[in-house]
Amino acid sequence: MARASGLSVRLKLTLSYTGFLMLAGVLLLTAVWVFLLRDLPVSNFVPNPAELPLIFDPSNFGPGVFSTAVAAVLTFLLMFGLVGGWILSGRMLAPLDRITDATRAAANGSLAHRIRLPGRQDEFRELADAFDGMLARLEAHVAEQRRFAANASHELRTPLAITRTLLEVARDDPARRTGELVERLQIVNSRAIELTEALLVLSRADRGSFTREPVDLSLLAEDAVETLLPFAEARGITIETFGDITTTVGSRALLLQLTTNLTHNAIVHNIAGGAVWVTTTTQPAAVVLTVENTGEMLSAPVVSTLVEPFRRGTERIHADHAGVGLGLAIVDSITRAHDGTLTLTPRAGGGLRVTVRLPAAR
Repeated sequence: MARASGLSVRLKLTLSYTGFLMLAGVLLLTAVWVFLLRDLPVSNFVPNPAELPLIFDPSNFGPGVFSTAVAAVLTFLLMFGLVGGWILSGRMLAPLDRITDATRAAANGSLAHRIRLPGRQDEFRELADAFDGMLARLEAHVAEQRRFAANASHELRTPLAITRTLLEVARDDPARRTGELVERLQIVNSRAIELTEALLVLSRADRGSFTREPVDLSLLAEDAVETLLPFAEARGITIETFGDITTTVGSRALLLQLTTNLTHNAIVHNIAGGAVWVTTTTQPAAVVLTVENTGEMLSAPVVSTLVEPFRRGTERIHADHAGVGLGLAIVDSITRAHDGTLTLTPRAGGGLRVTVRLPAAR
């Protein structure tokens, strides 16, 4: 925003201190004159002439002398107020210089800079701490977005490169076997569409741009299980769902996506003849959705990285359906957008337990 030049805050504070000091001085001298000195004779202010040298003349100690003294005092107060106010305002505003430097550094892209203002808590230090916290969150968010953009670009480049290769091979193939080409292109195109839709869902959850309404997680669990039941039966996996009515507040579409992703992951990353359990429970001021599955043994370090975008967990990938690596990342974003918490723990007998805790509807 373009602004006209004006006085600095330090000069304004200096003039304010000086003006207040001058006003206090004038009021003090006026009060002394009105209530103490106005009706007193001059002899009360002048010593006995007989006891003083001849240079002291009583006529010199009239009202004019008092006026001169008042002017001298006010002049002294003016100079003292200007100098003292300038020094005091400079000391008071010194923290703002560090805050301004940090702001300029952040504006130039240096998000790693911190103010770290020393001293006891006051308004300036509270502002500096809040600014440092904002920079820390912004730096982490920017780093996450850059990493996500790089991974997304890599993932989207893969199907495009495969498509280009298939088209080049088909162009150079004299037999022109279009049937096989169309089938392969359809698979690659489906994967690209799936990835793009996942990115859109993830972006929508991160922005929090959705309408909130009462949602029963138990009904969403039943819908997800019913939808994925043929997929599970084809793999020889059984699904069980049970629990209480668990009502929270949020987007039904996003929470259904969350439940479906968890159930789908539990089916895909499983063993032959395995099982999946989807349960909903209520707690004080919270509702809980838990999805467990049998599967391979997982270590805690591996489980802690599964919510990262495009992190599939190498030991958990099935060659026939590797996915796009955004299932748990979407679940994590949707959970955070609904003010909830996501917990992943490996099961003792193998597999994974995923717990989503959301605020209960009032």
